[in-house]
Amino acid sequence: MESIGIASRPNEQQLERRRRRTAEMLGFHDEILLIGAGSPIPVPGGLDRVHPFTPHPHYLWLTGHTRGGGVLAYDAAENRWTDFVPPTSDAERIWEGAGDAPGTPLDLLTSWLRERADRRAALLGTPSALIEAVLPQADLTESADFAILAARRIKDDAELSTIQAAVRATAMGFEAARETIARPHATERLIQIELEAACFRAGGDSMGYDTIVGVGGNAAVLHFAPGDRPVAPGDAILIDAGCSIGGYTADVTRTFGRAPLSPRLAQIHAIVLDAERFGVSRCVPGQEWRELHLLVAERLAAGLVHLGILKGEPAGLVEQDAHAVFFPHGLGHLVGLGVRDASGYLPGRARSERFGLASLRMDLPLEAGMVTTVEPGLYFIPRLLRDLALRERHANAIDFEAAEAWIGLGGVRIEDNIHVTESGPVNMTETIPHVLEAK
Repeated sequence: MESIGIASRPNEQQLERRRRRTAEMLGFHDEILLIGAGSPIPVPGGLDRVHPFTPHPHYLWLTGHTRGGGVLAYDAAENRWTDFVPPTSDAERIWEGAGDAPGTPLDLLTSWLRERADRRAALLGTPSALIEAVLPQADLTESADFAILAARRIKDDAELSTIQAAVRATAMGFEAARETIARPHATERLIQIELEAACFRAGGDSMGYDTIVGVGGNAAVLHFAPGDRPVAPGDAILIDAGCSIGGYTADVTRTFGRAPLSPRLAQIHAIVLDAERFGVSRCVPGQEWRELHLLVAERLAAGLVHLGILKGEPAGLVEQDAHAVFFPHGLGHLVGLGVRDASGYLPGRARSERFGLASLRMDLPLEAGMVTTVEPGLYFIPRLLRDLALRERHANAIDFEAAEAWIGLGGVRIEDNIHVTESGPVNMTETIPHVLEAK
C-alpha cells in the first residue's frame, strides 16, 4: 500500500503568525509567559524505556517540534519568543542518532528568569520546579490558557493539510476494517489490528486515541476496548478510530452491520445518520454548539418516538432530558492537535448539571477555521435503562419495556470531522462510507 499520509510541518512564517496571534489574544504589556513541553515518562520497571512522548499542545503548536524538556518563553515588553531546549546528549546521538536540538540551550533559562523575577507571569504546559521556584506569582495562568486555546481553535493551512493527511490514512484503515468484518472468523480485536495496520501503512505515526471496536451489545459501551468477541450475522459493529500524523489526528466513527442486516439496526442507523447530516449542515460560523446539540437531540428523539420507544413531543422530551437515556454524550468537540484539541467553554460559561448537557465538551460559537466532530448516537445501555431513578423520572416519556427489547442491538454512532468555513461546512471525512452494510 502506498504511503499517503504526509504531515505539513509549519514553516517559520506560519509559526510567526501563530505567535503573533497568541500575543494579540494575551493582551500582555510587560508580563511573561512560560510554556513547558513536558518530558518523557519512564515505564515502571522498564529500566531505560519511556512511554511515547507528545509535548503539551500549546508548546507543539507554537514551536513546531517535539523536543522534550523544553520551555517556550515570551516577554511581552520585548515582544520576543525564546524556545529553550535541552541540548542533545551524547547518549541520544549514539543510541538514537539524534541531531542538534532546535532553539536556545536550556541552561540559559535560569538567568532569563532571574532577570524577570519581578514580572507577573503565566505558567502553562508542564513547567519545571525550577520555574515555579523563581516565579511563584503565576496569577495570569488561567486567563493565558483561555487566550491560547482561543488562538489555537482556528486552523491554518499547515494544520488543515496535516489533518487531511491523517484523514486519508484513517480512510485506508476503515476500508481494511470493512473488508475484515466480512471474513468468516472476524473478531473485534482482528478488526482493530487490520484497521491500525492499514493506517500505519498509509503513513500514520500512531493512533490518535485508543481504537474502539464494539460488536453487538458491546457497541453500547461508549469507549469499548476491543476483545475477542466474534462478529455474527446481523450484528452491529461500532468502530471509532483515528490515525495521527505529526500530532494531528482524525476522529471518525462508523457503525456497520454484518449481513444479513438486522431491520432494527437499519432503523436506528437511519435515524442517527439523518441527525448527523443535519448537525453537519448547521456547522456554520456563529452557530452556538450547545444549541446545535439540543437541535440534533430533537431529531434523535423524533426517531425514537416513531419507533414507540419515546412518548411525546420531541422538543419537550429533550427539555426534560429523556433523550439522554439513549444519547448520553455531547454532540462533538474540536479536533486536530490531539483528539479533543482546543475545546472547552467560553469564559463565563460553566458546565451544566442537566443530564442532557453535562457531557458537552464545549460550549462556544463556531468560527470559520475551526474543525469539529459531529457525532450523534443512540445506544441501549442496560445500566441506564434499568436505573430505577431514571425509570421513575421518565415513566411518562419512555416506554422502558419496549426499550428493553432493543438492548441486544447495542448502539449506533456516526461521526465526521467538519471544517467550518464562511462558505459552509466542509466534511473532511465524507469519503469514508456511511453505508450500514460493511462490504
